[in-house]
Amino acid sequence: MLLAVDIGNTNMTFGLFRGKQLFRRFDIPTKGYSRRKLKNLLKKAAVEGSIVCSVVPAATRVLARDLSVLTGSRPYIIGKDIRVPIKNIYRNPKKLGQDRLVNAYAAVRLYGAPAIVVDCGTVVTLDVVSRNKEYLGGMILPGLGISLDALYERTALLPKVKLTYPGKLISRDTKSCILSGLVYGLAASIDGLSRRIKEKIGRRALVIVTGGNMRLVSKYCSCIAKTDPDLTLKGSNFIYKKQIKNS
Repeated sequence: MLLAVDIGNTNMTFGLFRGKQLFRRFDIPTKGYSRRKLKNLLKKAAVEGSIVCSVVPAATRVLARDLSVLTGSRPYIIGKDIRVPIKNIYRNPKKLGQDRLVNAYAAVRLYGAPAIVVDCGTVVTLDVVSRNKEYLGGMILPGLGISLDALYERTALLPKVKLTYPGKLISRDTKSCILSGLVYGLAASIDGLSRRIKEKIGRRALVIVTGGNMRLVSKYCSCIAKTDPDLTLKGSNFIYKKQIKNS
């Protein structure tokens, strides 16, 4: 059984795989992680190997140590111990988040190329794969949580709002106006940017969306062809099977 881990700024997401099948998934808040919590969640799980995709170096070090103790083997860290098997033409490849490469690789394996991968997490990323299966680059936008916090912290009168589905497009109270502006606004940005990207790489490019706020945003987008909340975990599983298990 393989344990794949996606460490983000908000959550650590864990997935247990038997072959291609993801049969169990759970989250631990990144700032609230502890070995005890992980041990409780891994009870009776016969983990034979583990692979980690992370954008939080400090959390990676702690988790790697704990996985070594709990599973008896050191995890493979994507970008350090193992590389994503996709041609990367980013100007400085070492500066690119490994989650973005893993998502691009998974999108190609599962849905084909060309592709546009939208990850709606703490930040929103758009990553572009050419018809030749090359990672071309992309865009980074503030996520919904960051935007909500900024409106509250940088203004005198706007209230702190809990992130949820907006009501009507044209809202009639301040909290609803904030939700409408942010959620509909992000959806419009994704639609507009995807349309412009398609003009560059081909109009048949599929738009695949993933990430913690995936369902909230995708409801209001018109461009999305596929939704896949486990894209990073699936990509990590593909990489492990291709480069470690079959080596």
